[in-house]
Parts: sequence; C-alpha cells; structure tokens
Amino acid sequence: LAVALAALLPVASARRSQDLHCGACRALVDELEWEIAQVDPRKTIQMGSFRINPDGSQSVVEVPYARSEAHLTELLERVCEKMKEYGEKVDPSTHRKSYVRIVSHDGTKMDLSGVKIDGDVASSLKFARLRLPCESIAEEHEDELIELLSHEADNVKDRLCSKRTDLCDHALHIPHDEL
Repeated sequence: LAVALAALLPVASARRSQDLHCGACRALVDELEWEIAQVDPRKTIQMGSFRINPDGSQSVVEVPYARSEAHLTELLERVCEKMKEYGEKVDPSTHRKSYVRIVSHDGTKMDLSGVKIDGDVASSLKFARLRLPCESIAEEHEDELIELLSHEADNVKDRLCSKRTDLCDHALHIPHDEL
C-alpha cells in the first residue's frame, strides 16, 4: 500500500502544479481583458518611427491606447498583483482545481460557494515554490500576449493557455469567466 501511494504522489503533485499554472494563465488573461475594457475607446496614442522621411515628414499614426503595445506592457508589469483577489474552487467530479475571482470588479456580490478563500491560494498563484506562475507566464509569453490582445483576438485564454502553451493542455473547458 505504501509503495502504491508513493507512486501516486508525483502524479497528484504534477496535476496540482498544472492546475496552478493553468489557473494563473487564465486569471492573467481575464484580468488583462478586463483592464483593456476599462479604457475609453476614444483614447489614442501616437505610434510610429522617429526616423525622418526624405520629404522631412515623420511616419506617425494614432492607434487606440487600450490595445497599444505601450499600454499592454504597462498592464503586464502590474497585473499579477490582482492574484490576491482569487480563490480556489475544486470540481467535485474531477477534483481538478480552478481559480475564481472572489472580489468583483464592480462590488456586486459573488457566489463563493465551494471556493477556498485564504492567503495561501493567492500566494500560490503569485509565488508558488519560489517560482512566480503569473509573473513567469507574463514574462515568458509577453510577446504572444501582446500579439493576441493588441488585435482583439477571440478566445485569448484558450489560444494562449491551451493551444500556444502546454499550461492548460488538460482543460479547454475550464470555466473562468466569473468576471
């Protein structure tokens, strides 16, 4: 019995780690999409080259600020602080963990039945095993996040967390739209 349990521990640990990294990825994308939606769509930023054209003009264009590389880069630097606003929910049938927002953006009451709320969950999402899942995902996949979010891509969570990375290869179906 002890040998069987010892053989199962690495599997359970790997699943917990995958659930944690998948949850961090999906929460990261949720938070970025929410932050983008909060920006006035009329707000623009000038982008272009500082190079002078032969005719003496510069190639400068105005782009929507919300999805600009400058804004997305700024968001990526601070978005992982939002992980403290998440709790852990365990699916009763699969025993897989997912992470849900425990504090709504607008102050409305949320259904938190079955959600584990404590500092350990938030710390796990941000600081698991001295590795920072949210921050490492934001850093390692910064270019992909900016590419997907700057062009208003559909299903960014699934495209980044499941298709472009192996962070959620087990679960394209995990609900994480409680925002």
